[in-house]
Amino acid sequence: MPDAKTPLEADFEVFETHRKEWDATHRGEYVVIGGGQLSGFYRDYETALRAGLQHFGINSEFLVKQVCVQEPVFVIY
Repeated sequence: MPDAKTPLEADFEVFETHRKEWDATHRGEYVVIGGGQLSGFYRDYETALRAGLQHFGINSEFLVKQVCVQEPVFVIY
């Protein structure tokens, strides 16, 4: 039997499934996903995090991720 997905893995899967679709309508916004379900889109990370905490609670796992087709690369020297 294959290993079951963690809730966060399921949330990432939802994000990857809809990434291109959401990029067309929500580029640069932050999406909140919990329990494999979309909660909403927000203009900035802080607002998205607060919304996620309010919707899912402090003891629940949820994903806050910026909508973009290609992940930015950050290099620190």
